[in-house]
Amino acid sequence: MIPRYSRPEMARIWAPENRFRIWFEIEAHACDAQARLGVIPAEAARAVWEKGAFEVERIEAIEREVRHDVIAFLTNLAEHVGEPARFIHQGMTSSDVLDTCLAVQLAQASDLLLEDLDRLLSALRARACEHKRTICVGRSHGIHAEPTTFGLKLASHYAAFRRARTRLEAARAEIATCAISGAVGTFANIDPFVEAYVAEKMGLAVEPISTQVIPRDRHAAFFATLGVIASSIENLAIEIRHLQRTEVREVEEYFAPGQKGSSAMPHKRNPILSENLTGLARIVRAAVTPALENVALWHERDISHSSVERVFAP
Repeated sequence: MIPRYSRPEMARIWAPENRFRIWFEIEAHACDAQARLGVIPAEAARAVWEKGAFEVERIEAIEREVRHDVIAFLTNLAEHVGEPARFIHQGMTSSDVLDTCLAVQLAQASDLLLEDLDRLLSALRARACEHKRTICVGRSHGIHAEPTTFGLKLASHYAAFRRARTRLEAARAEIATCAISGAVGTFANIDPFVEAYVAEKMGLAVEPISTQVIPRDRHAAFFATLGVIASSIENLAIEIRHLQRTEVREVEEYFAPGQKGSSAMPHKRNPILSENLTGLARIVRAAVTPALENVALWHERDISHSSVERVFAP
C-alpha cells in the first residue's frame, strides 16, 4: 500500500503481521477441530496455541529459498512449535489458508469502509438539512438551467451513498466465506467438520461448493461494488471541484490553517482533496476488470488470480 493514500487502520489489515496472524489462527483452529475428531492428539493442538509464533523476516528469508509462502510460514511456525508441528496443516492445501485469510481481510476492510460510509452519510444528511432552502443555480450540460437548492444537491448524493452502503453490506456477506476442503476441494483428506469449525471461529460462512479455491465470482462482485462506490465518490468530488472554480465559487473545500495551495502562487486554494478522490476512484475502478477476469480459472484451480489479487486487493 502507498503510505500517502493509506490510513493506519486499513494498512494494518493488509500488513504481513496481520496476514500471518490470520494464517496462524486458521491453522490452530483447524488443529483444534482435528483433535476433536481424534485425528491428531489433543496435546498437539494445545502446543500450537501455546508455542506457536512467527517472524515476518524469517518467513521472507525461507520463502526466498523455497519459493512458496505457505510452506515458508509453516516452516517458521514449526521452528517454534517443535515436534507437534507435524500435525499442523494435515489434510489441508495452501488455498485453504490463503482464500480463507483473504476472506477475513476483505471482511475486516469492509467493516472499516462501512463505518466510513456511516460517517459520510451523517455529514451529508446534516449539510443537506442545513442547506434545505439555500438557493443555487441548477445546471444541465454545465449551463445555467432552473434554480435548485444546495440541500437537494447533497440529498441526491446522500441517497447514492445509502445505496452504496446496502451494496457493500451485501458484497461483504458474499465475500466472507471459508473453504477448508483440501486438494481440489473434495474433502478426501479432511473432514467437513474442520471447515465448519474454522468458519465459525473466524466469523465466516462455509463455502457451499468450492474447488480447490473459493469461486472468484464472489470477489468479482465485491470489487465491482467498490468500483460503483468509487464512482459515486468521484461524482461528489467533481461537483465540488466545479463549484469551487474561481468564476463560480459557490462552495469550497476545507482549507486548514497553515495549508498552502501553490509553491508559485500563494493566493491559490486548490480543491486537492476532491482531485485526489477523483484520481483514486480511477484506481479502484481499474481493479474491476482484473477481478472479472479472475473468475475463469483452469479446472479445479490455477494461480493466475493470485498475483492479481496481491496487487489490487490491498
